[in-house]
Amino acid sequence: MGGSNGAPKDPNRTVIHPLTDLDPITRYSCPMCGRYIIRQQAKSLAQWEKYGPPAFLDSYNVAPTNPVPIIRAHNGRIENLTVRWGLIPSFAHGEPPKFSTINARIETLTSAPTYRGAWERGQRCLQLASGFYEWHLDETGRKAPYLITLADQSLFSFAALWDRSIQDDGSAIESCVHVTLPANALLADIHNAGAHPGRMPAILREQDRDTWLRGSVAEARSVLLPYPADSMLAYEVSIKVNSVKNNSPDLIQPVGEVQGQRGFAF
Repeated sequence: MGGSNGAPKDPNRTVIHPLTDLDPITRYSCPMCGRYIIRQQAKSLAQWEKYGPPAFLDSYNVAPTNPVPIIRAHNGRIENLTVRWGLIPSFAHGEPPKFSTINARIETLTSAPTYRGAWERGQRCLQLASGFYEWHLDETGRKAPYLITLADQSLFSFAALWDRSIQDDGSAIESCVHVTLPANALLADIHNAGAHPGRMPAILREQDRDTWLRGSVAEARSVLLPYPADSMLAYEVSIKVNSVKNNSPDLIQPVGEVQGQRGFAF
């Protein structure tokens, strides 16, 4: 099918759909690891030099469907690019699923149709982040957001999968999803509510990045482990993060007691 000017569509052209607004459910409800931050400061980028400069994004409130930077090994080389957060599987003709695809459970990577193809084809990538938000339900019934960062990696990566889906007009959309697994002690305490309590994103140790990108299926599976709780920092932040319309440095300022190890200053 041609474009509006009658010219044929380029099947190799990748289209990202950064939604200018989210539906009310996504905007105000917060799925497991449904928001995160990314701060690409010079001191953080130094440890990523071997992969080349990552696609740039500086955000205090990354939300589902946003374009996000990933790193992947594709066609024999490392690629830095921006894709949609929320996987659209290759068989979907570019149409986003009616359910959330921002998290892929480790237990169903080989069985869930949405993720199985990308997993079996080895379409693994590094989804860059500097921290992520989780919500804690306290004894009064109040749901409070917490920011979790790492003490040993100021810019880290979620273990993620990517896929490419061709739309009816011939253009392609590329997207990603990160893996989740049972939480460590710190996250189990914080993430105690919602549809999937007691979960956390799969975060890669620096030495495991290449294994995730280039290793065999068995090798990649072996690095999917809960990140050590004693290498994390967590603290309560403002409820302003609940709305994706808010995106400013004050979102990551502590409003409560800091838990865990000393973290990086943002």
